[in-house]
Amino acid sequence: MSTDDLPLAPTGGCGDGCACGADGDEEYLECGLDPALAQLLADAGLDPVEVEDIANLAVQEDLDHGVDVTSVATIPGDAVATGDFTARESGTVAGLRVAEAVLSVVCTDEFEVERHVEDGDRVEAGQRLLSVTTRTRDLLTAERSALNLLCRLSGIATATRAWADALEGTTTKVRDTRKTTPGLRALEKFAVRCGGGVNHRMSLSDAALVKDNHVVAAGGVAQAFKAVRETFPDVPIEVEVDTLEQLREALEAGADLILLDNFTPAECEQAVGVVGGRAMLEASGRLTLETARAYAQTGVDHLAVGSLTHSSPILDIGLDLREAE
Repeated sequence: MSTDDLPLAPTGGCGDGCACGADGDEEYLECGLDPALAQLLADAGLDPVEVEDIANLAVQEDLDHGVDVTSVATIPGDAVATGDFTARESGTVAGLRVAEAVLSVVCTDEFEVERHVEDGDRVEAGQRLLSVTTRTRDLLTAERSALNLLCRLSGIATATRAWADALEGTTTKVRDTRKTTPGLRALEKFAVRCGGGVNHRMSLSDAALVKDNHVVAAGGVAQAFKAVRETFPDVPIEVEVDTLEQLREALEAGADLILLDNFTPAECEQAVGVVGGRAMLEASGRLTLETARAYAQTGVDHLAVGSLTHSSPILDIGLDLREAE
């Protein structure tokens, strides 16, 4: 992705393209996102309505049905400022358009953004990511909610990029899990994609994963697989196995994807030989950045890493108002 500065883009508020039907006196929570911003979100694989809902929820939590008392008390209502979202450390950025969505639900007037980088870009400490010109009160009211999401998503993208870099040159991809923050799954899985990873299933309904408890409940690997296949014939089925014996059973049953749970690299290599390309293999458990390449070199297709979304530290990003000239 290009890191060249993109032109100023007016957005926010209830512009000509807003479909909410609200006039300028209505509360911002009733406004829809600017169509151009909504399209950018959709192009990134995100649902603009879901992003707007998350942005509204974050702002509502911060305001608690009141106002930003500090900004209202210290800043004239007609004051306008430019602020720069700036990386405090190096990493991979994700969530810039999500931050713009937060601004969109807060800003009472249209605002201008200058986009210096794009989601998925590597950035260095001190690098400007996004510049925003709008009413100063609105900018500072939106600041923390925008940064909470931007820092969180960029942290996930940065962690994923480290795994992707460790696997570079192999055919193995790092993949996320459903160990996500409630309500933020789509955004966090988007951040994984920004970091060079790939997504596992988004929900319990779009693919089956037969785990140990399902095997116990169904009476065996083959029985569990058969039950899913008969009930949902068009759904991809992954089966978790703990041993090579279970692997053979899952393979014979016709599993599309087999999860090797807590296998060592040597055991993964054996599993790859047993499967012989008849199913995709995913390694899970015992995985670290230090051992990632050893697992990849066994020939498994994916490494399942739950920590991408449940334990990644944030990427430190701040907002700085420009000094008046």
